[in-house]
Amino acid sequence: MQLDEFHYELPKELIAQSALTPKDSSRLMVLEEEKITHKHFYDILYYLKAGDTLVINEAKVSRAILKGKKETGGVVELMLTSVKDDLTYECHIDSNVKVVGKKLVFSDEVSCVVLDKKDNVYIVKFNKAPDNQMLKLPTPPYIKQELKDESQYQTIYSKKEGSLAAPTAGLHFTDELFEKIQKKGVKIARLCLHVGFGTFLPVMDSIENHKMHQECFEVDKKNADIINNRKGRLIVVGTTSVRTLEATANKDGKIVPQIGSTEIFIYPGYKFKNNIDALITNFHLPKSTLLMLVSAYYGRKNVLAAYIEAVKEKYRFFSLGDAMMMVKH
Repeated sequence: MQLDEFHYELPKELIAQSALTPKDSSRLMVLEEEKITHKHFYDILYYLKAGDTLVINEAKVSRAILKGKKETGGVVELMLTSVKDDLTYECHIDSNVKVVGKKLVFSDEVSCVVLDKKDNVYIVKFNKAPDNQMLKLPTPPYIKQELKDESQYQTIYSKKEGSLAAPTAGLHFTDELFEKIQKKGVKIARLCLHVGFGTFLPVMDSIENHKMHQECFEVDKKNADIINNRKGRLIVVGTTSVRTLEATANKDGKIVPQIGSTEIFIYPGYKFKNNIDALITNFHLPKSTLLMLVSAYYGRKNVLAAYIEAVKEKYRFFSLGDAMMMVKH
């Protein structure tokens, strides 16, 4: 399988730079029995039935971007990815200049020294830990403008901090829509997968040789039981939820409650353990692992035909863009 098989042409003006208000006014493309229907996200209420189980990812995006300067005056940006101790962090640094051994300054009181670099991960030690007010939410590199409000890039049900990117399929829900869904008799199953820096990295080598970064997940017994004992359909919100379900399912397709990490890579040819009846997702980047996952779920030719239709109909693409619902029968 070649990387070019997951390419499509996308005009830059279709890359969404901000979320719509209200969020559920975004468009929704519904794929059902090879038929494409154009709706709005609030119409998803009519595609959900009493007894369905809706699986959502409660991950919350952490403030992790720190902007400062080198001692020479050049601008530098850090994405803090993990804490080794109170003052020592692992991070990614947006800089083409060698910074190992250099001091980076963020305010009159806060600075750090870059201790080491291994596989594009830097180790830095601060003189004083940066406070939350100094940090900003990370956003994908194709979003060029500042967020008007951080809620644009958090789901209404985000709860567990630690993610470096939002589970974007869930960004379309509003409190009002979510309440209507539950009143209709749809059960909600909550899990968590923290999206790591690897989600921003392209597939550089052959698909078969691509390695995903480890990402932490959590599924408790209460929510595993909701999924395992469901009577109706399994409707999954987002590729992160799919990956968590597949990482935690046993050979019989039952979810085993656990806390762990996964580097599962799902692409066409993958045999799903879970019987997922429908997947709600956004439109993903060409040649991305996320496009490969939805292609594994619904068929590469079906997905790419839908993407071509979405471009033609001027849907808004990527994290802050429109949504798609793929329904199986």
